Amino acid sequence: MRSYITLFFFIMFLIGTDTFLISPLLPTLQSEFGVSTANAGWMLGAYTLGSAVFALIAGPLSDGWNRRTVLFVGLLAFSVSTALCGFADNFWTMCLFRFLAGVSAAFTAPQVWASIPAVLPPSRISKAMGVAFAGLAAAQALGVPIGSWLAVAHWSVPFWTIGAAALLLAVAAYASLPNIRPVIAAADGTAQSRRSIFLRYAPLAASGKARSGFLGYFLLHLGSGTAFAFVGKWMTDDFSLPIGQLGTVMMFLGFGTLLGSFLSSAIVRRLKPMTTVSLGMLFVAAMYAGVPRIANLPLATVGFLILFMVLGVLFPVLMEMLTSLNASIRGTISSLANATMNGANTLGAWFAGLLYVQYGGYSSIGLFAAACLLLSLGTLRTGGLARERQETTIAP
Repeated sequence: MRSYITLFFFIMFLIGTDTFLISPLLPTLQSEFGVSTANAGWMLGAYTLGSAVFALIAGPLSDGWNRRTVLFVGLLAFSVSTALCGFADNFWTMCLFRFLAGVSAAFTAPQVWASIPAVLPPSRISKAMGVAFAGLAAAQALGVPIGSWLAVAHWSVPFWTIGAAALLLAVAAYASLPNIRPVIAAADGTAQSRRSIFLRYAPLAASGKARSGFLGYFLLHLGSGTAFAFVGKWMTDDFSLPIGQLGTVMMFLGFGTLLGSFLSSAIVRRLKPMTTVSLGMLFVAAMYAGVPRIANLPLATVGFLILFMVLGVLFPVLMEMLTSLNASIRGTISSLANATMNGANTLGAWFAGLLYVQYGGYSSIGLFAAACLLLSLGTLRTGGLARERQETTIAP
C-alpha cells in the first residue's frame, strides 16, 4: 500500500514540475528563440491550453477504460513529448511539444485521483489524497528549482531529465498497480448510463452555485497564474538574477505553497471555510498589489513567500468546496476544475506578456492579479459557495 502512495506522489510531483518549469526558463528561452516578451508567455500557455482542453474529456472518457493502462500510456506520452521539448529548435516547435505534454498530463493526472480509492482501503484514502496533493506543492518547492539548476548546463537538460523520469514511472506504474477496470454497474445494481461525456456536466451547468463556484475558481487561478507566469522574468530584469539564483528564489516560493497546504486543514478548523477564503483572498490581493513595487530582492522574496503560503492554504479549501457540490460526480468535478485551472493559466500567460510590455511591467500584473482575487471573492460569496462547511447536493 505504501508503494502506491509513493508512486502517486512522484507522478504528481513530476507533472507539477513540468507544469511550472517554463517560468524560470522563460528569459533563457526567449533569448534562445528570439521571441518577443509579449509572445514568450505562450511557451507556458501551450502546455496549460492542451491540459485545459483535453481535461474536459479525459476524466469522463477514461472512466470507461482500465485506469492502469491509461496511466501507463499517459506517462509514456508525457515522457516522449517532454523529452522532445529539449530538442525544440524554434518557438513554434516548443509550443507544439508543450501542448502535447499538456494533453498527456490531462489524461495522466485524473487517473491518480481516481485510482487512489480503487487500490487503497478507506482508512488510507484521505492520507493518500493529501500526499498526492503534496506532490504538486513539492514540485514548486523543489522540482522547479532543480530544473533551473539543471538548466545551468543547458536549457534542454531539465526536459530530458523529466522525460527520463516519466519513463521510469510509467514502467513502475504498470508493474506495481493492479488492473483497475471500469465499474459497469451503479451502487444500486442498475446499469450505468452511457450518456455523452459532455452530458455528465449538465448538473453542474444547471446549478447556480456550481456556476459561481467555478467562475470564482477561474478568477483565482487567472490572477495567480498571470502573476506566476512572469515572476521569473521580473526578477531577472529588475534584480539581474542569473538562472541558478532564480531557481533558489523559486524554491523559497514553492516552500511557501507546500507549507500552506500542510497548514490548510488546521486553519480551516479554526476559522471555518468562509472566513479562511475571505481573509486569505483579501490578504493575497493586497500582497499582489504591493510586492511588485518592492525594490529590495530579499524583501520581495519574503513577500512572495508569504503570498504563496496563503495561496497554498486557499487552493485545497476551494477544491473541497467544489467537490462537495455533488459527491456522486466528483470525478467530473475534478476534471472540470483541472480544465478551469489550466484554462485560467493559459489566459494568464497571454495577459502577463501583454501587461508586462504595454502597461508598465510587473506592477501592472500585480494590480491585475489583485483585481482578479477581489472579483473571485465577490463571486464566491454572492454565489453561495463560500459558506460554512456543509455538503451540498445538486441534482445528478
